[in-house]
Amino acid sequence: MWKSGILFLLTILSLFACESSVDDVRQTEKTEEHHSEFAYGINVDSLKVIRGTVKRNEFLADILLRYGVSYQVIDYIARYTKDTFDVRKLRRGNNYSLICTNDSIARALYFIYGITASNYVLYQLTDSVSARLGAKEIRVETNSISGAIQSSLWNALVEEGADPNLANELSEIYAWTIDFFGLQKGDHYKAIFDQYFVEDTYTGLGRVKAASFHHGGKDLYAFYFEQNGKGDYFDEEGNSLQRTFLKAPLRYSRISSGFSNSRMHPILKIRRPHHGVDYAAPSGTPVYSVGDGVVVKKGYQKRGGGNYVKVKHNGTYSTTYMHLKGFAKGIKVGKHVRQGDLLGYVGQTGLASGPHLDFRFYRNGKAVNPLKVESPPSKPVEPAYRAAFDSVVSHYIPLLDSIR
Repeated sequence: MWKSGILFLLTILSLFACESSVDDVRQTEKTEEHHSEFAYGINVDSLKVIRGTVKRNEFLADILLRYGVSYQVIDYIARYTKDTFDVRKLRRGNNYSLICTNDSIARALYFIYGITASNYVLYQLTDSVSARLGAKEIRVETNSISGAIQSSLWNALVEEGADPNLANELSEIYAWTIDFFGLQKGDHYKAIFDQYFVEDTYTGLGRVKAASFHHGGKDLYAFYFEQNGKGDYFDEEGNSLQRTFLKAPLRYSRISSGFSNSRMHPILKIRRPHHGVDYAAPSGTPVYSVGDGVVVKKGYQKRGGGNYVKVKHNGTYSTTYMHLKGFAKGIKVGKHVRQGDLLGYVGQTGLASGPHLDFRFYRNGKAVNPLKVESPPSKPVEPAYRAAFDSVVSHYIPLLDSIR
């Protein structure tokens, strides 16, 4: 009896051992399951991928001859694939890849040149030589940032390790509501924005989705919203942040002299009115029209404003830009300009002690202080889109408030 009991127990144990052995085999098979590796849509399991960067004065032939590609193939690519990509446009510093045989002496089968971080051209170098364009997947990440102003917005963002282009974007968004030459130490900003990545490489700044700027004791919000197929930035009440006039006609400068009825002229050494604002900036700094209008004067004042342009915006307002180094191409009397169009470049022509822009603003022919001009807002959010816009605001305000 006891012998049969032991036999039964051994049988059960052997079955468990067998099942366990089968599970081990299954686990081993799962672990060793092979996943083919692809690059640019090509199976490279048994091939070698070599990556490089175009060097100074390096041409396509210089690269391909090193990997056994014949002159005939290189010539064919240069002559007959121009419609896809002109190989004369290879640029120093751009990346390329070669997919080669995995031999002791690698022979190139494919050549891939990175036109941009995401776009590339792939050349098949064997059999039927051909070229095709391709694109890597662009990954979008939404990030946020905050900081305090110590000197300038640009410096504040750089100190936070942000893309300096974000300073340009925020300056554009708030160009109609904040004078960035009048920022105060302690003003602070917050922004939620997209960033683009290809693989794990940062490739550029995307859209700013929402922002707030504490300036002049107020929190100034900006929310991106589209209506009728057009996007714009609005405050929390649905008013457009775009105004009839830009706050300043140039970027990244400082005010060297303000609006005054009695200023000591730096060259003439006499007191006389200065009915404009002087922006000190490097020679050649671009100068833009602060609003839509027509060029009504363009000329030179030897004992005054030097090269200057005057723009009439409507029946009430006009602006003048003086001491220019030169004029933008196509600027002439009668030329219609849009807000943000290039008019000329900062210089020191006429009576000027250094490079700067003397910017003047006129209302009904009378000079007014440009820094105190209040401009009416553009078209607000339409009633049909109001509910959708309010949803955007209610989504982003808590997110902005939570940024530290």
